[in-house]
Amino acid sequence: MPAIFEYRHQVTADEIDGVGHVNNIEYLRWMQHAAIAHSAAQGWPSQAYHEIGQGWVVRSHFIEYLVPAFSGDEIVVRTWVADMKRVTSMRRYELLRKADGKQLATAATNWAFVKFATLQPCRVPAEVLNAFELVPDANS
Repeated sequence: MPAIFEYRHQVTADEIDGVGHVNNIEYLRWMQHAAIAHSAAQGWPSQAYHEIGQGWVVRSHFIEYLVPAFSGDEIVVRTWVADMKRVTSMRRYELLRKADGKQLATAATNWAFVKFATLQPCRVPAEVLNAFELVPDANS
């Protein structure tokens, strides 16, 4: 699988806010779907994490909104793992409108690996770590 994963989404009327463009919370929803789809494509669907009793939870999100999206737009969410440490991982995103290639937003999520029973951080298992090719930040 490629290190940079692409998740596609068609904007629906339900995702439009009172100002006439996509509600900001929808970008976060698309990021979550993209991260889960990328993990599944790398051999780690949600069920696999539940089988080992460990998995990822969000510590923080950062989103910079650049250009609005509208009903009917096809969105491409590009996502990749920028780093993976002992118990955390930084995932990056670039959200694009397919029709014109405009960058709609850039974003990052800091994830923590936890035991589901206790929600306490734990070491990322080697088999999870090895499933993802890292795409380091340019300034790293």
